[in-house]
Amino acid sequence: MHVLVTGAAGFIGYHLAHRLLSRGHRVVGIDNCSPYYDVALKEARIAQLDALGGQWRFVRMDISDADAMANLFSKEDFSHVLHMAAQAGVRYSLVAPDAYVSANLVGFANLLECCRRNDIAHLVFASSSSVYGLNTAQPFATTQNVDHPASLYAATKKSNELMAHAYSHLFRFPCTGLRFFTVYGPWGRPDMAMHLFTDAILNDRPIDVFNEGRMRRDFTYIDDIVEGVARIMDMPAGPDPAFDADAPNPSSSSAPWRIYNIGNNRTVELNEFIDTLEKALGKKARRNLLPMQPGDVAATWADVDDLAAVTGFAPSTPLAVGIEKYVAWHLAYYK
Repeated sequence: MHVLVTGAAGFIGYHLAHRLLSRGHRVVGIDNCSPYYDVALKEARIAQLDALGGQWRFVRMDISDADAMANLFSKEDFSHVLHMAAQAGVRYSLVAPDAYVSANLVGFANLLECCRRNDIAHLVFASSSSVYGLNTAQPFATTQNVDHPASLYAATKKSNELMAHAYSHLFRFPCTGLRFFTVYGPWGRPDMAMHLFTDAILNDRPIDVFNEGRMRRDFTYIDDIVEGVARIMDMPAGPDPAFDADAPNPSSSSAPWRIYNIGNNRTVELNEFIDTLEKALGKKARRNLLPMQPGDVAATWADVDDLAAVTGFAPSTPLAVGIEKYVAWHLAYYK
């Protein structure tokens, strides 16, 4: 396969590119290396991929640049596209909404245009558990309505799913959206709780614990995410023969379009997460208990039955195992 990985300098994109190269695929990675967080970490990920050798090429590019994207697609003969590029972060969307419109809406529209004009066999794109928004029925299932986002970030991810469906319906190319649930692991983003808590505990600073630690999240280890994406990539979406337009299933269609959750199928209270991190570090945290922040949701929990039925795979890495692996990487990378 000749695969385009967008957001290849990012956390998930880096791990996916690494996996594809290890499988012998030809991979082009693009990223604008935005300064939303430490650019040195992004450059270090790219250096890791460069060191692997193989059929790998990195291009510094912004997906919101329509001409640059069209030019790239015209020069390459991509068979598959894994779209991981986005402006991430729920809380940042409250202060910089324009960044989300540019990357997550304009950039995604550019990508869809390129895919439909270049006979892409399968577009797999990152959605998010945040699309469940104000839903309270647990676990979250892809058959649920997701029309009540709690943040602009969530709204852009829901929009991506709808935009992909429109293109899949009109131009009949396969699109699969994957709703990721609280991904963590080595090379993780420094704006995420895993890094923030680890760094603060190691340096004797208090950690900010929102909702007094009573929030619950479905923490999913990065290797499980990559395994799920890799399997889905090999299985282009097709029309659902059981699709009923009188009672439509929100996760399938008469078009070659699908939505799946990828999560650990276990919801963990934030306080338990911190307890587990303390054990891995051998050091107690100083907890600064705070109320819920705007845009956050109380709990996430993934129903992955559909993913397991189609791929034969469901994430299963225990939280303690994943945290130990992250801590080992953090101590080695940040010295």
